Amino acid sequence: MSKAVEDKALARQIEAYLSGQIADASGMRVTLLRRLHGGASRQTYMVDAEYTEAGRKVTRALILRRDPPDSLIDTERRVEFAAIQSMEGAGLPVPKALFLEEGSEALGAPFFVMERIETGVPAQPFRLEALDPHRESLGRQIFRHIGAIAAVDPAGSPLSEVIDTPALDACWQRELNYWEREIDTHARKPEPITKAAIRHLRRNPPPPAQRLSIVHGDFRVGNFLHNEAGRLTGILDWEMAHIGDPYEDFAWMTDPLWSGGDLARAGGLVAWPEAIGEWELTSGCKFDFGAFEWWSIFASVKAMGIWISSARAFADGANDDPILAWSGWFTHAAHERILSARLSSKYKA
Repeated sequence: MSKAVEDKALARQIEAYLSGQIADASGMRVTLLRRLHGGASRQTYMVDAEYTEAGRKVTRALILRRDPPDSLIDTERRVEFAAIQSMEGAGLPVPKALFLEEGSEALGAPFFVMERIETGVPAQPFRLEALDPHRESLGRQIFRHIGAIAAVDPAGSPLSEVIDTPALDACWQRELNYWEREIDTHARKPEPITKAAIRHLRRNPPPPAQRLSIVHGDFRVGNFLHNEAGRLTGILDWEMAHIGDPYEDFAWMTDPLWSGGDLARAGGLVAWPEAIGEWELTSGCKFDFGAFEWWSIFASVKAMGIWISSARAFADGANDDPILAWSGWFTHAAHERILSARLSSKYKA
């Protein structure tokens, strides 16, 4: 079946689904259906739906996130949906979650629909120079938003209803256990550097979390929108969200890979004191360099888990998206070097 025929069939399915979800809607038509590439955990589509409601024409700008045959990150769509719902009322630029379907009847796979943020463009990973001349301003906003996410109380949130809540002193172990299992399950060759980093982390655990927070899980350059005025307009891709230690998002954002190798600035964007100050102000946490150091090394281990799983999925033919092959080659090698440097600095004679 050609792509044009597939898209037409999907558009008709979306029309039928939305007609059943939006009360009093008639004449439902999908006027735009465009696949957005660049991620591998969901099939993401821009959708414009036009219909008549109460005698007036309505156009809705939507995003459809549908499960692929296999993904770079194995997550449940209800977790991402609940994480987005949990941010409502927090003053964060997050799209409104609309509809969730965990069955495959409507569109051939589980999916959810959310409103589309119309302002801003995606920030491109590995091209931090493209953020100039607003790099520092965006950096301050990023760490302010990371802190604001951490400040949202997970107790009673939609996310807490679909995912477990760890004890304060168990956050680090749960995350490390999960990613070590991913690495051991999917590794196609020995991973001595990553395993050495895991042993180091287990021997030197961090202090208990200051508080439990909602963790975005993948807040980095590439997963937010910004406009020409240098304003961060949208926080995207919540599929790795969970409840855990607030340091995890800060450490992931400042991993050397996402920082373009610029370790003098947090995330390669803004001076460290400013980033820390913004995070402390909005999160209500006090920055502890020892705790951050542990989560910083963990961030690179977590990344290795993603790249190793990606390489396995591509090699096994479960997903032919080239981004998985690239992740298993380029970013895997980059994080091996990062972890080597981190470990060598710990064990110099």
